[in-house]
Amino acid sequence: MRLVLIRHGQTPSNVSGLLDTRVPGPGLTGLGLEQAAALPRALADEDISAIYVSTMVRTHLTAAHLAAARRLETIERPGVREITSGDLEMRSDHDSVMRYMSTVFDWTRGELDRRIPGGESGAEFLDRFDDVIAEAASGDHEAVAVVSHGAAIRTWMSLRGRNVPSDFIMHNPLHNTGVVVADGTPDAGWEILSFMGEAIGGDRVESAAAGPAGEPVAQD
Repeated sequence: MRLVLIRHGQTPSNVSGLLDTRVPGPGLTGLGLEQAAALPRALADEDISAIYVSTMVRTHLTAAHLAAARRLETIERPGVREITSGDLEMRSDHDSVMRYMSTVFDWTRGELDRRIPGGESGAEFLDRFDDVIAEAASGDHEAVAVVSHGAAIRTWMSLRGRNVPSDFIMHNPLHNTGVVVADGTPDAGWEILSFMGEAIGGDRVESAAAGPAGEPVAQD
């Protein structure tokens, strides 16, 4: 099965650099809506027959144009929501962002028991995200789109992509409406076919303010 993982469009919290992970969260900026509108044409060659979204408003709005173009109802699952920031919620200072992202980086190196302060562990995140991917793979689909979040997609890809080094997400951003395409099954594993870190609609909807969850972070 082909898996098309799509980060949501730009939000006001992305512009402000906030760790914003509470449900339902904010909607999209004007640019974010443009990014979402670019998805149907950009993904026209993908044989998508199911679209999963998280419980967060921004994924529903991002998926709306694609779902309408394919005449599909989106499938909401809490398992693909953003990695919770716990006690760091709505902070934007360097120390808070580093604590959040360095914990996520540790997960990709196998330290899944580490926990974001007041939030979840890597094992808990991986279990919930894997459950949704397994559900998607159990259907009769050539390709499934999952509209999710920056840190969630980058972390899952690093942990489940057979051909991706563990430090990949430390050096490669996933901007709003960036896309990761994978092929495989939960049992056989996943090969990352492409990583499009920029907005999929091209230069017109590229965003310079994608928020900390999608950006590379230089660790001290």
